[in-house]
Amino acid sequence: MRKVLVTVLVLIAVGAAAVFWWTRPERDKPIDPRMACHVGLYRLDDGRLVDIAPMSEPGLRWRAMDGRTGKLVQDEAGTWSGTVGWSDHADTTPVSLGTCEKPAMTFEGHRGTKLQFEAVETRFEGNGETLAGRLVMPPGDGPVPIAVMVHGSEGYSARTFNAFQRIFPANGIGVFVYDKRGTGDSTGRYSQDFHLLADDAAAALKEARRLAGKRAGRVGYSGGSQAGWIEPLAAQRSDPDFVAVSFGLADSPLAEDRDQVQLDLIRAGFKGDALVKAREVTDATGEVMASGFKDGYDRLEALKAKYGKEPWWNAMQGEFTGDIVKHSPTMLRLVGPFHDEGTTWRHDPMPPLRAVKVPLLWIIAGADKEAPPEETRRRLLSVAKTNPNVEVVEFPGTDHGIIEFETGADGERTALRYADGYYAMLVDWIRDGALKPAAYGNSERLAPR
Repeated sequence: MRKVLVTVLVLIAVGAAAVFWWTRPERDKPIDPRMACHVGLYRLDDGRLVDIAPMSEPGLRWRAMDGRTGKLVQDEAGTWSGTVGWSDHADTTPVSLGTCEKPAMTFEGHRGTKLQFEAVETRFEGNGETLAGRLVMPPGDGPVPIAVMVHGSEGYSARTFNAFQRIFPANGIGVFVYDKRGTGDSTGRYSQDFHLLADDAAAALKEARRLAGKRAGRVGYSGGSQAGWIEPLAAQRSDPDFVAVSFGLADSPLAEDRDQVQLDLIRAGFKGDALVKAREVTDATGEVMASGFKDGYDRLEALKAKYGKEPWWNAMQGEFTGDIVKHSPTMLRLVGPFHDEGTTWRHDPMPPLRAVKVPLLWIIAGADKEAPPEETRRRLLSVAKTNPNVEVVEFPGTDHGIIEFETGADGERTALRYADGYYAMLVDWIRDGALKPAAYGNSERLAPR
């Protein structure tokens, strides 16, 4: 009996290391104290703004408001150097921050001054958990719009890493940022249960209004990726004045995996019958995931026997399908539940979307590999036909995050920068309540026409 128990424990340990990486978002990591002193939003002597943000790995990330970005590191001699975007390409953009003892921020030859904003820390009650939040306000005493930042799937402290808590206040917008449950200084277990997270977001909106008092103008939600599922739900449970979503899906989480697999096969040169058969497979793996690893195995094993030796089989990756098909039902039943993040896999986003009556801006990444945009675009345009408050904008050729990239000979993408016009679009729409007639980079306004 003891031998059997040891075997099972070994299987769990091995399986936990090898399976289900897709449900394990990056968790909180401490910031290098030698870097923390430089974090802030700087106004250059020519009026431009540059944000310096912490990273979970060694170094810092700078962001210019035109979308350019890079990683910064400092050597033992105190010299700063960097790489372009998220690549390993050497960056020729001259950036220097000095030291904590002698800060001296310069960017492209221009001196930078760190801006100071009024920030109030708070703790408030979400759905059964106590959440840590922060209200950051621009200078002045008059009412301003406030964006409540709703999380994506990240598993780290938004109060530490969300750069919009500096970017928006520098542009006249208040920000309420909070650590989602199970991250940072908030209590509870990390979760991807959209209903729990929507309750938390609704509580955050209420807390933002309370803290802002007379300075609260229009108060609404803003966020990316998974926030596209959470914000419309939260809007039904609260009274926001606006909803802004970037690179989210207007389809179910299961569809995210399905569409990713289709893209995997198309990039690998498969089409037609292979795509139809792969759809059968993703329907089966989706049932396994959505059931909490309890059901769907008979169908999946039958498809393995039927298609497992076909040339397209090993090209499937997706959000989870590529990993699920590699393992036996026994392993999946054993290890899967230990990695369950409570994801609302069968969530139908359309009823909450149709119920949003306040102004809604949805920004699509036109070449999004993580959240393929085709069905989302179609669905959003159908909603916009009957709701004049819905605006749909797309940045062609951008990946998840509204990020421009280069594609290598092996087909792999290297992220280089945010799209020009992305930050300006969010700022104008949230601050002014409308987009300007002028162009925002190469973006395309899909609705209203």
